[in-house]
Order: sequence, then structure tokens, then C-alpha cells
Amino acid sequence: MKLLDITYVALLAAFMGALGFVPPIMLSFTPVPITLQTLGVLLAGGILGAKRGFLSMMIFLLLVAAGAPLISGGRGGFAVFLGPSAGYLISWPITALCLGYLISRFSKLRFGRILFINLTVGIFMMYIIGIPVQAFILHIKLTNAIITSLVYIPGDVLKATLASYLVYRLAKSPAIKRNLHKENSPIDEPLEAKTEA
Repeated sequence: MKLLDITYVALLAAFMGALGFVPPIMLSFTPVPITLQTLGVLLAGGILGAKRGFLSMMIFLLLVAAGAPLISGGRGGFAVFLGPSAGYLISWPITALCLGYLISRFSKLRFGRILFINLTVGIFMMYIIGIPVQAFILHIKLTNAIITSLVYIPGDVLKATLASYLVYRLAKSPAIKRNLHKENSPIDEPLEAKTEA
């Protein structure tokens, strides 16, 4: 990995930490707050690509596990991985990896396409991992956890829309195309390029 790649990964991890300083919205009926850090996860995959996005989220979570209070609300330490939000935290690197992989399949990115991927894969991935873990830790029925989590959908749709727009705009930059979406592995080559080969 080149120095520039490391710089981008570190910057995204730092951006996630900065989002953690935005106060969370606490809800009376669930211990899992509404935060802006979901936005950072979606940007990690869309801007950095699969490998770098995954790495940036892993670095961020390692810092949190080491005690850095970077989770929204000033939370940090290994204890956060044992709480109701644990599943969502664990899903972040996986989500960034999947988003980066899918978005990098296309040499021509359209806003609607990015938004569709963010909603159907990005947000869904966080829910499908986060909600069952939340139900398990809180000792509640999965159906109850699903119903409670419906409150997150409007905010997550807004964050997915904003992330998609930012990725769409940044993807037009030659520097972003050259430095961020050029992966070393064949797995990250655009679908159109593979077809032409």
C-alpha cells in the first residue's frame, strides 16, 4: 500500500472519529442512539473502495477498542463491543467492504445507482447484523428489535442519500478515480473493463 493510500485510510478513520463528536440522538425506547457515523461508513466504501474502506473502519474500531472515546457520545473501550450497539459496530468494516466492491464494479457511476447500492446493501447490511445482536444482548424477541429499529430508517435514508451524492460528485474527480478506485487486486477492476478484456 502506497503512502497516499495510507493517508486516505487514516483521514477517513479520523473523519469517523470527528463524526463521533456530534452528539447522538437518544431515544427513550431503545439504548441504540441515532448517530452520524453511519454516514462515515457509507463514505468509506464509496470513496476509498473495498480494501481501503474496510481497513479504515478496522483501524477506527481498533482505536475504539483500545479506549479512544470516538463512538458518538464519547464512548470507547472494549465494553462498547459488548453493548446493544455491538452488532452495528461490527458491521461497519463489512459494510464498507461490500459497498466498495459493488460500487467499483462500474466505471460510470450514476447517483441513482450509488443510492440503490447504499440503501439495499449498505443500510441493509448494518441492520441484518446489528438488529439480531441487539436482540440477543437485550434479551428481547427479534421481532421486537426489528419493530424498534424502524425508527432509524428515515435518518438512514437521508444519510444514504447524502453519502451517495458526495460519492457521485467526488467520483468525477480524476484524482479520486486514479488514486482511490485503482485497487491492486483484480477483484476491484470495473465490470466494464473485465468485459472488454
